[in-house]
This record gives sequence, structure tokens and C-alpha cells, in this order.
Amino acid sequence: MSSVAGLVFNIQRFSVHDGPGIRTTVFMKGCGLNCRWCSNPESQKRETEIMISNAKCDLCGDCALVCPRNIIKINSKLQINRTACDLCLTCINSCPRAALAIVGRRQNTDEVVAEVVKDELLYVNSNGGVTISGGEPLLQWKFVLDLLARCKQKGFHTALDTSGYGDSTALCNLLEYTDLVLYDIKHTDPRKHVEGTGKSNSRIITNLRLAANKRRTWIRVPVIPGYNDDRGNLETLALLARETGVEKVSLLPYHMFGVNKYAQLGRRYGLKIKPPEQASMLSLKRIIEDFDIKVTVGY
Repeated sequence: MSSVAGLVFNIQRFSVHDGPGIRTTVFMKGCGLNCRWCSNPESQKRETEIMISNAKCDLCGDCALVCPRNIIKINSKLQINRTACDLCLTCINSCPRAALAIVGRRQNTDEVVAEVVKDELLYVNSNGGVTISGGEPLLQWKFVLDLLARCKQKGFHTALDTSGYGDSTALCNLLEYTDLVLYDIKHTDPRKHVEGTGKSNSRIITNLRLAANKRRTWIRVPVIPGYNDDRGNLETLALLARETGVEKVSLLPYHMFGVNKYAQLGRRYGLKIKPPEQASMLSLKRIIEDFDIKVTVGY
């Protein structure tokens, strides 16, 4: 079987939040949505990027000296003219403090499988496995298909973490080698979905029905205060969960762990909200439980 290449931004071993047991999660780079609260902004663009850690940078200027395009400036902090950058990566190789990091590498499925097999015993002992996440795996479905097929050949439990924003035929192909679907739902209302992500949810709802009809499915909802935590949305979500027969709904409280990444990528973080209180999360949980749906707060 010939190997397939894809753009991967992280392979996280010992993951316990992306399906049952101890897992290795492969994060694909590129996403069709633009969620305002995204905690992994480095996953959004379908291209390699450079992240700057000004906390590590000592303003030595080595990167600016070697930059062939002269687009790195050192003032009170390190700055890169990203529109002029051709990603030659000379700056990264010159940095003595690892303040510059590449995000997104072209890897083939042979390379990724060689990494995930390292924890085979952990998968067996914990009933874990391999999860493909993103970004959005559907955007690189041929790579993901080959990777999932190879994992199943080795007897690994496989999970697909998806927003469902992608081609239905691609999703069907991936489901053939998927044991569990972790399905992200941002909002049930199409207009509110556009407001929060830039895209309608019509394709997402269609693909949810498709996935839940074929494979075990868990819905996961990032709870964003003031956006999707109203009773009307949660009741509609509960009806959708009951209709599709998903195993459970996980309510994931908004957090701010990814905020600093935006500055490292030269972007601004637009939201100004606080994470929800635990009491509020439990109230939301009860709304869905009233529809006889299994609900968890957190993973």
C-alpha cells in the first residue's frame, strides 16, 4: 500500500480527552470553519505557519540577520512580515532559544503510523486507540482514510473528531474505518452558526445524521457564554440528539487556554468573555437530561 501525504500540525501521545482510554491524537491542519473562540488557531489555515514565542525571545536578532528577505524586525519584540514570508525557515534554524516554531509539516501515513504504534500496549491496557482530529479531518480525507485503514489493520480502536463541515461522500468513506465519531456541534440555528463560525450548519446537521446512523457517535458542544448557552438552543440540541440516537452529549465549557496563541501567529483574539461557572454548566446539563439524553460536563 503506497503512503499518502498530509499536513499535520501535532501528534499528541497520552491523550485522555479524545475518546475512550489512552490515545494518540493526530491533528490535521486546515479547517473550513472560523470559530471565534477556537482554542487551536494554529489548526485553521491550510498551510505551514510560524509561531513566535516572545516569552522565549531574548531579542538577540540572529533571525533578522539571516532572513534572506529582510522581513524580520526586532524592536520591543520580534515581528515578521507574514505576507512577505516564503517559509524558507532559515530563521527557525538560527534561533538559539527556540522562540520560533514551525506549525504544520507534510508527513506521510508511514511516518504517522510509525509514531502511533509506539503506544500500542497503552491502547490495549486502557481500551484506548487512535483519534484523528483537527482542524477538520474531512479536508484531507484521502490521507485520513489511509491512516485510519492502517490503524484498523493493526487492530487499533479508531475515533474521528469532526465538525462535520465537509463532503458527505468523504465522510462515508472514513466511517468504514472508524469505530467512534466525536461530533462537534456549535449551534443548532443556521444564522447563529454563521455568526459564530462564518458558515451555515446545514451540511453539518446532514452529516451528523449520516454519521450517527452508521457509527457510535458522541456529540461535543463547546459552551460559549452568550452564544449557544440559551435554553432554546439546548432543547433543540437535545431533540436532535434523541432523533439521531447518539450515545451522549458532552458539554465543554469555554476556556481561554488558546488565547496567547493568536498573538504568536500575528492575529488578534476578538472574544471578551469569561468561562462559565460550574453551577451554570450543571444547569445546562439538566436541560438536556430532561430529554433522557446522557450528558457529561467536560470530556
